[in-house]
Amino acid sequence: MGFGDIVLYETIGTGLLILLGCGVVANVALTKTKGFNGGFLLVNFGWGIGVFAGVYAAYKSGAHLNPAVTLGLLSSGADIGATQVAGYFIGQFLGAFLGAVLCWLAYRLHFDDPDSDPDAKLAVFSTGPAISSPVWNVVTEVIGTFVLVFVIIAFGKTPSQLGPLAVALLVVGIGASLGGPTGYAINPARDLGPRIAHALLPIKGKGSSNWGYSWVPVVGPIIGGVLAGLAANALNYV
Repeated sequence: MGFGDIVLYETIGTGLLILLGCGVVANVALTKTKGFNGGFLLVNFGWGIGVFAGVYAAYKSGAHLNPAVTLGLLSSGADIGATQVAGYFIGQFLGAFLGAVLCWLAYRLHFDDPDSDPDAKLAVFSTGPAISSPVWNVVTEVIGTFVLVFVIIAFGKTPSQLGPLAVALLVVGIGASLGGPTGYAINPARDLGPRIAHALLPIKGKGSSNWGYSWVPVVGPIIGGVLAGLAANALNYV
């Protein structure tokens, strides 16, 4: 598949992923929504359904939707050229940014509501640690992303009728089991694209975009994805 097609389908798929994923956080975190205080499990399922929709929408490009997945496949020995890698990255980050903007539009009145907390507004767009410790926050993201990418690669060797549903359930499981410490970014584009949107959008009373933490959900997933690809190769999962 050519560069332009990869950018197009990854943008569409990642955009849907982030729209639904950030959307469920907005529904739970922002005041006066129908889902306010719906709980973390609802967030897990919302992100899982976001993955489900995104994978279907981006199937023509292989539906990576995540730089950590692209790098994991690359490190596992997959035949992905430099131009294709660039296409995946551009589509993923562009889609993440656009999906976050659409989420903001859908919840505009709630973002503008003076009763909505600035930290809650930021949480819609990006992750943050429950207990701040950069080294251990990175470790959490490495482990969560390793599970995601390793199992995705294993799916390729296992005949299944579940398709995107299997990946969606995997994301729900990772969130339910490993999402508590950091909010489980497990995807550099998922965090950085929306964080940039938070910084640029005219959100009333939004506060800081917490750039001091922003490297953690980028570096951790990259390390986890690459390690998963190397492990999958070494263990003959590819």
